Amino acid sequence: MKRTLFTLAVMLLTMAAFAQTAREVLDKTAAALSNKGGVTANFSIRNGVSGSIKIKGRKFQATTPQGIVWFDGKTQWTYVKQNNEVNVSNPTEAELQAINPYNFVYMYKKGYKAELKDVGKLYQVYLVATDKAKGIQELFVRVDKQTFTPQILSMRQGTQWTTITVSNVKKTNIADSAFTFPAKDYPQAEIVDLR
Repeated sequence: MKRTLFTLAVMLLTMAAFAQTAREVLDKTAAALSNKGGVTANFSIRNGVSGSIKIKGRKFQATTPQGIVWFDGKTQWTYVKQNNEVNVSNPTEAELQAINPYNFVYMYKKGYKAELKDVGKLYQVYLVATDKAKGIQELFVRVDKQTFTPQILSMRQGTQWTTITVSNVKKTNIADSAFTFPAKDYPQAEIVDLR
């Protein structure tokens, strides 16, 4: 009986240490992306959309051939080139996650269980929501073991999976104005306020 309890205790401690290690990997990833001046990167979504992103704290700007998204931490402006239209909104956390792949550095600390797996030159962290109301129910983050920069993110919203490949992550200095819609540059755009 004592041996069984001891074995069970060792297994539980090992599982807890492994989960803690997953959180440590994500903490190091968040630190690697938390440059005071900002971070830039390129991304490619499995559905064929690719572009670049600028991030500074919770703010971001994502640019694709189809349009540009600016988010200043509260308000989001989405410019759709085809329609010459700008939609203004206050997005939810789930909507932000779908648009800004780096938003996971804020969401993993609350409401998710984390597991770690070693995948060659990468760590793979698997996050699963502990609350069924979360917009992102599952998320796989593959992180470079040397730089702790994310390489691949796969997330599930409802039954839909999205995979994003990230490259060319660089720390830089980005002006705060890069995260708000520059109305003077789009004088003919139709503004649609969805707030």
